Amino acid sequence: MSKSVLRGLRAAALTGTLVLGSPLGSHLALAAENPIKLGVLEDQSGDFAAATIGKVHAIQLAAEEINKAGGIMGRPLELVAYDTQSDNTRYQEFMRRVLQRDKVDVVFAGFSSASREAYRPIVDQFNGFAFYNNQYEGGVCDGHMIVTGAVPEQQFSTLIPYMMEKYGKNVYTLAADYNFGQISAEWVRKIVKENGGKMAGEEFIPLGVSQFSQSIQNIQKAKPDFVVTLLVGTAQASYYEQAASANVNLPMASSVNVGQGYEHKRFKPPSLKDMFVTTNYIEEIDSPKSKEFYAKFKAKFPSEPYVNQEAENSYLAVYLYKQMVERAKSTKREEIRKVIALGDVCMDAPEGKVCIDPKSQHMSHTIYLAKVGADHSISFPKVWEDIKPYWLGEAGCDLTKKDPMAQYTPSNPPPKP
Repeated sequence: MSKSVLRGLRAAALTGTLVLGSPLGSHLALAAENPIKLGVLEDQSGDFAAATIGKVHAIQLAAEEINKAGGIMGRPLELVAYDTQSDNTRYQEFMRRVLQRDKVDVVFAGFSSASREAYRPIVDQFNGFAFYNNQYEGGVCDGHMIVTGAVPEQQFSTLIPYMMEKYGKNVYTLAADYNFGQISAEWVRKIVKENGGKMAGEEFIPLGVSQFSQSIQNIQKAKPDFVVTLLVGTAQASYYEQAASANVNLPMASSVNVGQGYEHKRFKPPSLKDMFVTTNYIEEIDSPKSKEFYAKFKAKFPSEPYVNQEAENSYLAVYLYKQMVERAKSTKREEIRKVIALGDVCMDAPEGKVCIDPKSQHMSHTIYLAKVGADHSISFPKVWEDIKPYWLGEAGCDLTKKDPMAQYTPSNPPPKP
């Protein structure tokens, strides 16, 4: 048995899972080379697992494809995976482990923004290199990080004006009470105000809360034109059935629901009726590239309940990493960043063409406006192609010149040079 397979088995013994870049017994000649090690820190159990297990599977699928095709510069891609169990302290523990003991070349890590901000200082401290393959509230300007998920200027700047024009200008936000929900709500307030609207109300719900009777009463009393739902995790998803039972009957807008947690599949119709979501990928996208990706994914993981945007982000991230390493002829972060700075790290992904912005190291996206029907079918009233992650660069983040290793918000932008 090859050394890379043995290392994978050791990882399996530690995590209770086995995620390898190549099947047992195959590609032994490739495995004889020194492997490129990719750490995978994702929530395979806990409150976020429904949305994140597909990320692990997507990374495995991409790694196996790459290894079958000859690896990266002739070297196999070896996955070193740990189950972070939706627990921020485990992110910190395992990030130290993969960087210090396992000596991985790159890490793909994190679902919630709280988990990212728990491990990001450790990546910075040990001069690591990490991909965050998740939709989030934006603002991270850190040369140790690549972000493939969509950000507010791609999701809210499209979604909120659409909803205000269609339904009205009184907006109510219901958001998870941690940095993702708080900063996302700040973006919503900003865009509502810029478009001549007003906030009818705003609530922040602690993670793990599953009872929404008081929030529903507050919404009904406020009488908004639509509700922005920024709810995260299995418990908070209980809101939708409770709101439907209480006949709230208001349109909903979200940057996270459906695209991450496939609530339109998990809950009975019409709980998600008139939910509008801006997402860079969901399995219902009816393009040749999307169909090809979906077919490959389901062939390998036939029991996967849904192929979400985080799965696509993670899959394409492996291929972007391959491209960057091969062009840099190195796995060293400093050499890879020189390639990123050229501004032409792009690929044709299942969603459409994507590119890494050299100033922020975030990714351009095709953004699909997904509407959930009364029967929970999906339609796409609008599509925005090639939306750049422009806010950080315009606000003053330029990683080609300076690396502040910080997160910024509209009310706390980067200092101007």
